[in-house]
Amino acid sequence: MHHFEYRDGQLFAEDVPVARLAEEFGTPLYVYSAATFSRHFEIFDAAFNELPHLTCYSVKANSNLSVLNLLAKKGAGMDIVSGGELYRALAAGVPADKIVYSGVGKRPEEIKEALEAGILMFNVESQAELVRINEIAQAMGTRARISLRINPDVDPQTHPYISTGMKKNKFGLDMETSMQAYALAKSLPALDPVGLDCHIGSQLTSIEPFKEAMDKLMAFHDRLTGELGLDIKYLDLGGGLGIQYNEEDPPHPEVFAQALIPVLKERPLTVILEPGRVIAGNSGLLITKVVYTKDTPSKHFVIVDAAMNDLTRPALYGSYHRIAEVEPRHRTASIVDVVGPICESSDFLARERTMSAVQSGELLAVFSAGAYGFSMSSQYNSRCRAAEVLVDGATVTLARARETYEDLVALERGGLK
Repeated sequence: MHHFEYRDGQLFAEDVPVARLAEEFGTPLYVYSAATFSRHFEIFDAAFNELPHLTCYSVKANSNLSVLNLLAKKGAGMDIVSGGELYRALAAGVPADKIVYSGVGKRPEEIKEALEAGILMFNVESQAELVRINEIAQAMGTRARISLRINPDVDPQTHPYISTGMKKNKFGLDMETSMQAYALAKSLPALDPVGLDCHIGSQLTSIEPFKEAMDKLMAFHDRLTGELGLDIKYLDLGGGLGIQYNEEDPPHPEVFAQALIPVLKERPLTVILEPGRVIAGNSGLLITKVVYTKDTPSKHFVIVDAAMNDLTRPALYGSYHRIAEVEPRHRTASIVDVVGPICESSDFLARERTMSAVQSGELLAVFSAGAYGFSMSSQYNSRCRAAEVLVDGATVTLARARETYEDLVALERGGLK
């Protein structure tokens, strides 16, 4: 079942007309489908039922509290990369022992907060971080469970900005350095090296890079148990499974799981998975209103009220998002650029796109905007960030109110003389 679909000539989000949401909450507006979030999580999680596993949703994809709470009720753990994401996950009701903490630059206060909360594990990315976590845990009179993020030097065949598992990337440690780091972790008094971690990139549309990484990880696991005598309990495979934005054909979670299960069934490991985009991406729309149309001798522009501050992926990655009318009128099509109001030439949602001849005041839906949409948004050009709504059947929840002008300046008033 599709939870964003056209009925009688207008787009619905579950059982609610999108035009009604835009009228009530204004635009730009993020609209999320609770049923789609739930279905995507359940399908992904169930694909690994043959293995002991924990599915930790990647908070950075979409960190709205209502979304996190919805997934927590489904049994999701969380993959976090900051103290703020830890705060959000705990506030949304996620048990601390279902939280894993990734990222290359954990600050001392963030490490302390995570230890106080009692998270499951730190995914450590450098020897300096190992030493830092040990010092903090020792000072607190506790022990820290850790895994090391291995960089297997696998080409994920994705955009270079979201490739994370090659030797030129800032993430993780190469194999030989990792052996030294695990030996160090074993010697430090306040650390328990219990896991092995790897995340090779995002928006992967083939399972081959995962299989290549898995072969290297299994050989490395043998070295950890054989040479160092470590009892590795967790294998964190990260996330990265892609979605369809345009013509991509990413593997279904079941296909992904069946490629890995035969290898993993032979190991006494609990598998940790960190899906983000594959859960959230197609669970959300960005709704925007046409402000003006503009023709020049070389271009036709559709100027909308959403901009690169609302959805930065097209400007940052050159990414494709399908854009369609909320109420299609089947008019003559032309090739247009869909652009926003921000004073940057990179402010576009689509370039050279064939679209119906829309007019001022009409609504457009930007699809596949549930991941890395609002979570990457900003207040650039002093633009108030969009509202977010969560639709569950016929029930609509204002998941985040639209910012106001006062919100833009509230933290700065202390500097006025």
